[in-house]
Amino acid sequence: MASAITISSVSAQAALISKPRNHGITSYSGLKASSSSISFETGSSFLGKNASLRASVTPRIVPKAKSGAQISPEASYKVAVLGAAGGIGQPLGLLIKMSPLVSELRLYDIANVKGVAADLSHCNTPSQVLDFTGPGELADCLKGADVVVIPAGVPRKPGMTRDDLFNINAGIVKSLIEAVADNCPEAFIHIISNPVNSTVPIAAEILKQKGVYNPKKLFGVSTLDVVRANTFVAQKKNLKLIDVDVPVVGGHAGITILPLLSKTRPSVTFTEEETEELTKRIQNAGTEVVEAKAGAGSATLSMAYAAARFVESSLRALAGDPDVYECTYVQSELTELPFFASRVKLGKNGVESIISSDLEGVTEYEAKALEALKPELKGSIEKGIEFVHKQQGATASV
Repeated sequence: MASAITISSVSAQAALISKPRNHGITSYSGLKASSSSISFETGSSFLGKNASLRASVTPRIVPKAKSGAQISPEASYKVAVLGAAGGIGQPLGLLIKMSPLVSELRLYDIANVKGVAADLSHCNTPSQVLDFTGPGELADCLKGADVVVIPAGVPRKPGMTRDDLFNINAGIVKSLIEAVADNCPEAFIHIISNPVNSTVPIAAEILKQKGVYNPKKLFGVSTLDVVRANTFVAQKKNLKLIDVDVPVVGGHAGITILPLLSKTRPSVTFTEEETEELTKRIQNAGTEVVEAKAGAGSATLSMAYAAARFVESSLRALAGDPDVYECTYVQSELTELPFFASRVKLGKNGVESIISSDLEGVTEYEAKALEALKPELKGSIEKGIEFVHKQQGATASV
């Protein structure tokens, strides 16, 4: 078992991620800043929530934690990144390496991962970096992992939709999830591989076939939609980014991405034109990056940042933080659809609750957009499920 890491030993790398700001803070633990009355995340880092999110959700969901309540940084969690040599995997590995909660960072890919691991191993942060190459080493990578992050797959290219990625990435996700089911079925599973609207249902079906499906521990990482929404709204309304939180629901592609601008914290008003402009920009932000890179890649850096934020939130939940909330694409009963992205409360066992209040009292524009996204999201979910059943049928007939 990894020994506990003292606060002072992680302060240097924590400072690289998030510097405390002038909010009357009396102490800084490396994970949280605290004052005499409230403890909250500082900076615009991926380390978690902002003050406005805590204020908007905590009073309705859980009693306020006792003053000074903290989680102690202890490097005790093993995180596996599958697809670690890719465009998302490399910066994601770097950001996870900076976490004081990680004891082992396990990097897997089919090629070129040894160099990535050697490079990251030189960073003077607590976690040990291990590399695994090819299917023959995948099981060793996964055994005992607490969190498995899957960015593996091909990226989008100009003119390519997320749906175009389906056949390639569906097969990749299927094989990786089979290995997860066999070697670390209790791990938190973070799916990044696109199209997430389909790959998460694929993962669920594989886990069901293996008899190890736990819907509370399977997540589609839609955090980037929230990150973008927060950024664009702060820019548009000249707000401090640290204060902004916009819940994003639905799915993780095109019109299935629905930012609930009416639920923005702090409360701010938008004209009809601003609402439509911001909604469309958030929905098409991935294409914005693909076109700007002109064939050289997709949104890898911002995706890595968002994924690292979700990893850190998962680790904080595992470590016992009672106040961790993120938007994520999960099995859900919020709508008639079996999977739906919304804000959830995370705990040691995964999803503790799904926050339904975000869908209450939405605007007419948002209500119409919600109904409009359902057929497309439904089709993507069914496509993923059908893929697994076809594969199962083909295997049975051989």
